[in-house]
Amino acid sequence: MSETTRPTPSSPETHVIDFRAAEQLLAARDPRGAVKLLDSVIAAHPENTAARLLRARAFFAAAQLRPAELEFELVLEREPDNAFAHFALARTHERAGRPEQARKHFRLAAALDPQPEYLAAARFEDQA
Repeated sequence: MSETTRPTPSSPETHVIDFRAAEQLLAARDPRGAVKLLDSVIAAHPENTAARLLRARAFFAAAQLRPAELEFELVLEREPDNAFAHFALARTHERAGRPEQARKHFRLAAALDPQPEYLAAARFEDQA
């Protein structure tokens, strides 16, 4: 692509640019800006799990818990062994005041990937 040629608004190149920009916006603590960019990416590529996971994280960061929950659940339908998605969904449930649902997903995350953070959140020692 030459310097004078720009990608069209709905081109795959534009979607990659928007995805990367959304990552940067989320890192810069602008989750709403990230969601806005990701909406067009997901509209064009609804099967893109990475974009959905990033949008779920942005919803969570924006305290939009129900949309975050729905996106994390969709990711988990497609990738049931995604430990991070289980962990993030657990955090979403926890923040929404649903500790039992949170515990289930914390434990699934820890079982799938025994990272110290996941194991601590799972609180296996609290089992009755």
